[in-house]
Amino acid sequence: MSKIVKNATESLYGLIVNALEKSIKSGALPQSEIPRFNIEVPANRNNGDYSSNAAFVCAKAFHRAPMQIAQEIAKNIELFGSYFTKCETAGAGFLNFFLSQDFYADVLIDIYTLGKNYGRSDFGKGKRYNVEFVSANPTGPMHMGNARGGALGDCLAAVLDFAGYKTEREFYVNDAGNQIEKFALSLDIRYQQLILGENAPSLPEDSYHGSDITERAAQFREKFGDGYIDKPTDERRKALVEFALPLNIQKMHENMEKYRINYDTWFLESTLHNSGDVQDCIDYLTKKGLTYEKDGALWYKNIQVQTEMLKEQGKTQEEIDSLELKDDVLIRKNGNPTYFAADIAYHRNKLVTRGFDKAIDVWGADHHGHVARMKGVLRALDLDESRLDVILMQLVNLVKDGQPVKMSKRTGKAITLTDLLDEIPVDAVRFLFNMREPGSAMDFDLDLAVEQSAKNPVYYCQYANARIHSIIKKLEADGVKFRECGKSELTLLKETEEIELIKHLAAFTGEIQNAAQNYDPAKITRYCVDLATLFHKFYNACRVAVEDESLMQARLYLCKCVMTTITNVLTMFNISVPESM
Repeated sequence: MSKIVKNATESLYGLIVNALEKSIKSGALPQSEIPRFNIEVPANRNNGDYSSNAAFVCAKAFHRAPMQIAQEIAKNIELFGSYFTKCETAGAGFLNFFLSQDFYADVLIDIYTLGKNYGRSDFGKGKRYNVEFVSANPTGPMHMGNARGGALGDCLAAVLDFAGYKTEREFYVNDAGNQIEKFALSLDIRYQQLILGENAPSLPEDSYHGSDITERAAQFREKFGDGYIDKPTDERRKALVEFALPLNIQKMHENMEKYRINYDTWFLESTLHNSGDVQDCIDYLTKKGLTYEKDGALWYKNIQVQTEMLKEQGKTQEEIDSLELKDDVLIRKNGNPTYFAADIAYHRNKLVTRGFDKAIDVWGADHHGHVARMKGVLRALDLDESRLDVILMQLVNLVKDGQPVKMSKRTGKAITLTDLLDEIPVDAVRFLFNMREPGSAMDFDLDLAVEQSAKNPVYYCQYANARIHSIIKKLEADGVKFRECGKSELTLLKETEEIELIKHLAAFTGEIQNAAQNYDPAKITRYCVDLATLFHKFYNACRVAVEDESLMQARLYLCKCVMTTITNVLTMFNISVPESM
């Protein structure tokens, strides 16, 4: 929460404690230790700006009805010199408190003083968080799931940073294992087909059939000619991968940069194999008796580990059996480690080798079965499984003219991330993908994303900011220059629309912290839309260019604080902040 909100909350807690101690001293309440109680901002603020459950929490300790305790608190509380003007009791013992104009003035001064740092806090205490997202296979183009995952992961990392965590963004490149072997085979067949025509082998059904594979094979042929057709298969495939894979990874870099995502680390899976990290993890599990050999492969005892965890959670054997748990292969018959084995080493690398306090993975909802398995194997490695958090993200449905869209008109194929960014402004894509919490399925309206009206949420927020710039420029043209206001002038802001706007501004830091705790940056985009709505209501109800110079400057000051907050949200999410529209 912001400094002013925090001060108000903490001071109110102390005032209630003092009132209770006064009641105890007078004999109105019996001697007892005062239990902890809550101070809250109620959803409906018609009955008060703050509320407390102190009377209910203290009922057992004092052997009194909550209303009797509430009345004692209201009678003895001393609000003079605080941010509060009045205390009321309600219902069976609710305590409601009302803020003074000083509070609203100090909120605005705090925003203006902090400027681009308004909303930041030390809530995260500098803990190191690794946010890994997108991590698409480098064997083909990125799809809509990657598009949503990119916006979600990048904006979540930004929220965590604002909330005081040391956050690093990471892309995990699967440049080893089964999918690379399939990539090599696919490239090889396409290369042979380009040269041998009908005499070349057909591409297997489970290979990569995208046009990008043919394109890479053609580029390889253009550079190296037909000479590799006579080389041994392994040598040819190795050369094809060494040529094509860096091009695909570079394309991923370019796509992410176009999407305004800048990763701190592009982590190659191959490094885990080359360093021996994968084998180290397998050896560790083997020493603990958690592996066994069967059918020429090495297996991990997933059933045993997860059963132990589930029993600790109070699950019955019948409930556990219903999950149909299975053990997992770590090393295949051919001696190659599985993707799961590499994933184990990767997470151990994040939590042990690089020492992150938390690893946050953004996965598609179809990976839900992998979450418990991954947490279980961390425990098997003697790590705290709570240090891994997984955000499961639902897929996206593209909609145009109210109808689902799956194919690109330009290519006739499934719409890729590149297609989307070519068609839709990046501002809209990043904002709209963060309008819903990750676990909710969403329809992405292609028409809405390009519409320049109040219906488009990002345009609506940008327009509120541009409108403030317009107000300031118009007044400057009329000879009115903005100046800083004193507290006494800011207390002139008493209209309902002004107070509601300031209340919402005051909540910004708390909203950031809440979004960080819940891994839900959509809370901030919705906050920004609500802020724009409250500003437009203020603009329509409260004329800025009034004759009273002090009130005019106070309203300009309020506008500046709104502009600061909108700018901080949009800048945090790497969305442009135009001064005119």
